[in-house]
Amino acid sequence: MGMSVNRKKGPLYLQIKEILKDRILHGVYAINTNIPSEPQLEEEFNVSKITVRNAIKELVQEGYLEKKSGKGTKVIANASIPVLSKGKRFTELLVEEGHRITKKVVNIKKAELSSATELYSLFGGNCLQIDRIYLLDDEPYIYFTHFILLDISEEELKDIQINSLYRFLEENNIRLESFRDEFTVSTAPSHITETLKLERNTALLKRIRISSDEEGNVLEYSEGYYNSAKQNYVVTYNESIQ
Repeated sequence: MGMSVNRKKGPLYLQIKEILKDRILHGVYAINTNIPSEPQLEEEFNVSKITVRNAIKELVQEGYLEKKSGKGTKVIANASIPVLSKGKRFTELLVEEGHRITKKVVNIKKAELSSATELYSLFGGNCLQIDRIYLLDDEPYIYFTHFILLDISEEELKDIQINSLYRFLEENNIRLESFRDEFTVSTAPSHITETLKLERNTALLKRIRISSDEEGNVLEYSEGYYNSAKQNYVVTYNESIQ
């Protein structure tokens, strides 16, 4: 099954570049291995040779891929060249250690928030709920539920395809500038423990992230449950901590 790219979302080669980059960063295309051949990619994305070539050219320029004539195109870097932060994203550390991370959207719907909840005070009745899982070497590892301040019609809901959540937000003009994370240990709802293949009432690491725009308006609230028995959650800091 091919990923679909859509002319409405801007130049096709850039969309393909982002999908390929996402796969590199998540270890789907492992370091020092070749990505699929150009004809395979043309077929997967249903685009022309020139479109695939342009996407690859961008990733070569950014330092992720190396093209060798007659030998295919090799992944030579799999951590995002950090622009803002000196810290590595947690998933990048796992990929560097040789793991593979894949992401799956389990559910997208308009959330029905009860007026008693804190979320209602942030978003009112209209927000989008996206449930995603991260798989670590094909085993469910993290369950994320995102609530996003975005009013989307039922029609538009049908067409949503999410490869990278933050790119999806940008396409909908949601620009997140600041994040606040809170960690706690909590028993997850049963649909989450089932998805993560855990006993009911297992205590899990829970991360709550509140993301705001530059004016400080909260645009996204997410809860992530980590099966940390499978893999510890790691944060690295390169700056000296005062």
